[in-house]
Amino acid sequence: MRVLPAVMILLWFAALEAAPADRMTPLDLREVTVGGEIGRRVTITIANNLLQLNVDGDFLPAFREGSRNGQFIGLGMLLDSTVKFAAHSGHPRVMELKRHLVTEILKAQEAEGYIGTFPPPGRLKSLWDVHEMGYIIFGLLQDHEYFGNRPALEAARKAAGYLIRNWAMLPPDWGHGAEVAPHVAFTGLERTMLALHRATGDSSYLDFCIRMRALPEWDPDIVVGRRPGIDGHVYAYLARCLAQLELHPLQPSARLLRPTQRALDFMTGRDGMLITGSCGQCEIWTADQDGRGDVGESCALAYQLRIYDRLLRMNAEARMGDLMERVIFNALFASQSPDGRRLRYFAPLEGNRVYWNTDTYCCPCNFRRIIAELPAMVFYRSAEGLAVNLYAPSEGKFILGNQVRTVLRQETDYPNSGRVRIHVGPDKPSTFPLLLRIPAWAGGATASVNGQAVPAPPLPGTFLELRREWKPGDRIELDLPMPWRLVQGRQRQAGRVAVMRGPQVFCLNPSPNQDLARLDGAELGYLALNPASFTDPAASDAVRPGGIACRVQAWKPGFGLGSKADYELTLTEFPDPLGKAVYFRLRDYRVAREDELFRRAGP
Repeated sequence: MRVLPAVMILLWFAALEAAPADRMTPLDLREVTVGGEIGRRVTITIANNLLQLNVDGDFLPAFREGSRNGQFIGLGMLLDSTVKFAAHSGHPRVMELKRHLVTEILKAQEAEGYIGTFPPPGRLKSLWDVHEMGYIIFGLLQDHEYFGNRPALEAARKAAGYLIRNWAMLPPDWGHGAEVAPHVAFTGLERTMLALHRATGDSSYLDFCIRMRALPEWDPDIVVGRRPGIDGHVYAYLARCLAQLELHPLQPSARLLRPTQRALDFMTGRDGMLITGSCGQCEIWTADQDGRGDVGESCALAYQLRIYDRLLRMNAEARMGDLMERVIFNALFASQSPDGRRLRYFAPLEGNRVYWNTDTYCCPCNFRRIIAELPAMVFYRSAEGLAVNLYAPSEGKFILGNQVRTVLRQETDYPNSGRVRIHVGPDKPSTFPLLLRIPAWAGGATASVNGQAVPAPPLPGTFLELRREWKPGDRIELDLPMPWRLVQGRQRQAGRVAVMRGPQVFCLNPSPNQDLARLDGAELGYLALNPASFTDPAASDAVRPGGIACRVQAWKPGFGLGSKADYELTLTEFPDPLGKAVYFRLRDYRVAREDELFRRAGP
């Protein structure tokens, strides 16, 4: 009998409460190189987006005395991403940009510590001022963490001191009944203060989170709908969940886990997440599976990935990696043009997709931040050994507890196929477990070490543990079968299916077909696919060099039962900028299958 996801989630979080110490630790950005589509996205985001920004024209002027206009810019988010891109790549121009940003931010800081875009009368109490300052402090902290920049740390502490000293100037009822609730207006602040506490050991930052921000007591329900206060704001909700998860090791409490538990249950068990891994409509929680319009805010995607990463660290559950790759290869990459220059606020499943019109503000800046963090989601240290979470051509350098230097190197064309070769290179023979994530969709997976099959077949949805004495030159062959899957739609998509293969969702770009190009996304969804017509993936550069597409026959909408197809469709990878439809009809719905990640948890 299958255990319902809600029950599994409850048991899982109970285990977290009892054992708050992390079971996995991500490999540092500086110790990873990554290629494939993940690496390509990092490279094009640096070259074609970050280094093309007009930083002195669009980001910095609003922080200079005499030109402060009270706008939210996202300067701290930009600094955070630039620091991490610099740490990972070592790119000289990125390093110079980082130095320039830090220099200008330190120049803009006033004597009492303020760094922001508001003139004195509106500081702190004006919407988004604290939001901007919190991320600037966080960005400065990252520069200290990765590059040892002491002046950046001192500036961060000075700015945080300004916030703490002046917090009392906020009216007790600030934000109550307003357009934006306080936890939304201050998004990211608690995580910044916790990071300061970890960096300095200063308890005042921890006290701020506990006493002034009441972080342990925050335990709201999931709010569906865009009400005054936008309490159901997905990004803000998940950002505060993340802060609670980071507080949990310091003050273990079941209460700190409940909001994350509630969000995860809503997303994966109660239709709160779309098939591409995105959540929400117009930035807020929804559960109707509507795929049109303002779907899947990029800021929310970034914090979903951070939540999954944090939960993976805490409980070492492979399902978190499954969720991560679903988001990354679909919704996240769809938030960027294939050449990397343009970014989206939303990436709908149905209808036209549009790009955001500026390089500033939260979504473009949060997109850069999470792309900069992706290399740290590939390899992890486990309690005794190593783990591979994301599959991509990559290399990770580890030092194990017995001071054995080890290199893991992946060779793969993932997600084109599920064939992965992993070279294990300890500098001397050493015994440790190596964990490989076996995705829940990978039924029939096989693995071998040095040509010898592993004794027990890999179980989908788990980590395969290979414990042995590893020697230089050892290799692992992993094969994750990738048949086409016709995945059942839910709620508004009920009675239709999406086409998936491995972690990827495929969509219809109708532009090559004149008969279909004039149709709206909703009309395209009435086409009926022929399940017997699927063939091996075709080559397609619509999204990425060396990408793939799905060739499938389809019938026109209607009640006809003829065997001859009306169309030969080419479905491309979901990030295709001209994709307009994801869900389609079948003549016989019995061939559809449940989504392995999003089974309903009950009434």
